[in-house]
Amino acid sequence: MHISAKADYATRALLELAREPARPLTCEAIASSQQIPFRFLKSVVGELRRAGLVRSQRGCEGGYWLGRPAGEVTLLDVVRAVDGELITLRGEPLAGLDYPGPATGLPGVWRQIEADAAAVLGGTTLAALLPAAPAEQLSHQGAA
Repeated sequence: MHISAKADYATRALLELAREPARPLTCEAIASSQQIPFRFLKSVVGELRRAGLVRSQRGCEGGYWLGRPAGEVTLLDVVRAVDGELITLRGEPLAGLDYPGPATGLPGVWRQIEADAAAVLGGTTLAALLPAAPAEQLSHQGAA
């Protein structure tokens, strides 16, 4: 299975935005913080904006914010926004895949892998990936 650089960079950029949702961040700040090539990040953020995962404002007070709360954005949303299909075979979706003879069962395996990956990614939100705030960490340590 291949995780694209676009999906990785998009997720990291969104996590930067989710960390401080009250203020906008520039692509330059995100690229610097996450050590992502600026030009590549700029195109990825454009795709995220078109998918509604980020919103933007121009000007000196401008930048990017999350388009939805971090608890409502899943990794599956991110991957589909920048890569389209979750898993493809030779660039084609798995939905219509069919093999003859002894390979008849193989497309079902590929589709199961896709379904399992979609379940993991769809069940993981940006909010779940954010480190706990220091106060939350202290309250959890005291309860342990």
